[in-house]
Amino acid sequence: MTQTPPMTVKPVRLWRWRRNPLRRHSDVVEAWIVLATWICALSGGTLAGAAAAQATDSAFAARQAQVHTVSAVLTDDAARTALGGGGYDDGRVWAVVRWTTADGAVHTDRAKVLPGAPAGTRITVWMDHTGRVVSAPVTGAAATLQAALTGALVAPSAGAAVWTAGWVVRSRLVRRRMAAWDQEWKQVGPRWGNLSGGRG
Repeated sequence: MTQTPPMTVKPVRLWRWRRNPLRRHSDVVEAWIVLATWICALSGGTLAGAAAAQATDSAFAARQAQVHTVSAVLTDDAARTALGGGGYDDGRVWAVVRWTTADGAVHTDRAKVLPGAPAGTRITVWMDHTGRVVSAPVTGAAATLQAALTGALVAPSAGAAVWTAGWVVRSRLVRRRMAAWDQEWKQVGPRWGNLSGGRG
């Protein structure tokens, strides 16, 4: 029976922070830039997503506060089928509705109703402060879902923007390092060739 040798796990060495003669100051700066970029990208993306979701939820609440419901009746039979089917068609049709305000004034407007609804059918319509019929506000689970989706879309975008900014800073640092190496080689290169007998 053969025994398998125990597996050795090599520790991750953060050589950019360790003291060693090969470590340059630019290595430490680059390591801090990478670390800060990832931390800012993750935390910034999370905060931006949460803020976007909160702003969307607040916008839905404000929209709901600006409208109110009114009981109206259909003046004519509603069409049995919609005229055109688009990507955002909800299956309802436009029809003329009538309602009476608190001061006794009679108003009419167009609103979306279920197809084939007969004249005289009572429906609830949403109105703004000017008395114009508007679409129903997004509420409940639909509002929560849309706010969450908005946050989920904004979070990676914000994180990617922060990561890109960090990548640009790191790239400039690398370019400066390469330029410094080039200058050093221009000074050391001729001496190196002399030390190797002209074969270096």
